[in-house]
Amino acid sequence: MDDQTHLSNPQPKSQGDGIPIDFVKLLVNFKSRHNYIKVLEVSRKADHPFRGFRLLLLNGHGNIHSISLLFRTLTDTYFDVFATLPPIISPGPIGILGFGAGFTAKLILELYPEVVLHGWEIDPSVIDVGREYLGLSKIEKQHSDRLFIYIGNALKACVKGGFSSFLDPVTWEKLRKSLREGGRIMVNLGGICVEAEDSRKDGKYFMEESLKAISKAFSDGLYILSFGNRKNDSSIALTGQLSDSDAWKKAMPKPLRCYVDAWTPLSG
Repeated sequence: MDDQTHLSNPQPKSQGDGIPIDFVKLLVNFKSRHNYIKVLEVSRKADHPFRGFRLLLLNGHGNIHSISLLFRTLTDTYFDVFATLPPIISPGPIGILGFGAGFTAKLILELYPEVVLHGWEIDPSVIDVGREYLGLSKIEKQHSDRLFIYIGNALKACVKGGFSSFLDPVTWEKLRKSLREGGRIMVNLGGICVEAEDSRKDGKYFMEESLKAISKAFSDGLYILSFGNRKNDSSIALTGQLSDSDAWKKAMPKPLRCYVDAWTPLSG
């Protein structure tokens, strides 16, 4: 899950806006084999949706890959959307590809006591930082029978019988074949506010190209949910058809129900 936080905008109003530098403390800053890794702590006094959070930033552009907060479960940001997925998938394990520091896992494990998660992360340093600075060790201890973390290439992820869902995959056709019947993929596509690794192309370009690739692999339906003050600041995609929104709402915690009606089918 990627997002971009800039540290210069003096009047942030949404999760895509910047955080004033005076309200940010740098806790971790080093280069691993795979990533430039930073952990920032945002002051609870900051006028920003991420106030009170710790943020895991990877690579030179500083896109946010995971978060941690101590005082509540839900964040009121796009991270919460991933916790709406379990009620609309077939029974079975959920795979999180690009596990980061485990915040998505934390949300789902706390809200859905029957769900089992398998997470893949290619960089062991990200897992180490998550355990020391972002609460991952506590999550693992609390849910040792339902959370399984693997170090390695997420594209080789598999479990017996197939997954009921993936979160954040990158090679769509191959991963579609790893889903069991009724399985879905939910993925953070980034958007305008995400700075791309290739400086010649912006985050919107990669979002649009990803949508094209997903739609080819999942011709049975594709929905988009966008966030931010500007259109497509950041977007999440969901495969499959959405038919019974009322049943979906009833199966999830009330604070998450607002997201159900925000999905729109991909046009064109």
